[in-house]
Amino acid sequence: MVFEGIVDPIFNPLLNMPSILAILIVSIVITVIITLVYKFTTDQKKMKKLKDDMKASQKKLKALSKSDPQKAMAMQKDAMKGNMEYMKSSFKSTLYTLIPIIIIFGWLNSHMAYIQIEPNQTFDVTAYFAEGHAPEASLQSIPDLIFIDNSTQQIVSGEKDDFAKWELKGEEGEYKLTLNYNNEEYEHSLVISSERKYVEPEKKIMNSKLKKIVNGNEKVYPLGNINLFGWRPNWLWTYIIFSVVISIGLRKLLKIY
Repeated sequence: MVFEGIVDPIFNPLLNMPSILAILIVSIVITVIITLVYKFTTDQKKMKKLKDDMKASQKKLKALSKSDPQKAMAMQKDAMKGNMEYMKSSFKSTLYTLIPIIIIFGWLNSHMAYIQIEPNQTFDVTAYFAEGHAPEASLQSIPDLIFIDNSTQQIVSGEKDDFAKWELKGEEGEYKLTLNYNNEEYEHSLVISSERKYVEPEKKIMNSKLKKIVNGNEKVYPLGNINLFGWRPNWLWTYIIFSVVISIGLRKLLKIY
């Protein structure tokens, strides 16, 4: 990441905390900054008036939609103008915070999305294939990793895609993986570290029966085993949940419109 030298010293202490606490702290900090920037870069009297007008229009529209649909449609156009004016007035504050937020999100995605592969921990590298693939694939690494099984694997049938899987382990360091398939070579990166450090585990392949290569980094679920109808929030959704709750409370506390 381009801004690592600036961002790392600020956020690296978060890596020593449980992920849920780290994301909660980031959510609080970002939400407070966004809220204060919004408050001081917008005309709050104007925003309050626009919001009150929007609420009043919604009530009138609800009543007119039953008694006079044509008049309701005409009023809806005026209501949309008010919505656009509100969005336009708040857009300036968004511009002030957009780039810093993108940088912070990039850092979070590079440190909080997956669990690192520890030194001498057994892990998987899996290659997924489309229908009509060749029968086998082989894997190499620089520096050398220890293969628990053979470096050449047969491609077997899976529930969704056919796949070949390798079990490996190695010392701390950065590795270049080379997957040999159908007389072609595909490169991927791997990091083994005792710290919270990794590269993007999944690499998609275009124009090949080989669809993707996936390192065995497990995803981080800050809320643990909590799930909503079978869905477990990752770091991004955990951040969104925290920030929405914090933002609602902060806006009410500071009377921000």
